[in-house]
Amino acid sequence: MSEAQHDPREAARRREAETILRRVSQETDPQIGAGANRLLGNVRAHLSAVDADPEDRMEVLGTRIGRILGLIAFLVMAAWLVSTFLSS
Repeated sequence: MSEAQHDPREAARRREAETILRRVSQETDPQIGAGANRLLGNVRAHLSAVDADPEDRMEVLGTRIGRILGLIAFLVMAAWLVSTFLSS
């Protein structure tokens, strides 16, 4: 290991620099765009079953299928609900 990795002052400066960079990134990103990107990233991770055990391929496949079918069922029921209220 290098000498800089053991120096507590260097570690403190590194943490401070990372904090400043993270803050600048948050302030310069468009607020709506950053939120939408985060939301889409979370949805993509959820539907692709990132939280399932990667060693068990059947669990990953089953989780993906179940979550996609759940999304489709939600969209169908939402469309049905909207069409019901609009037609009356």
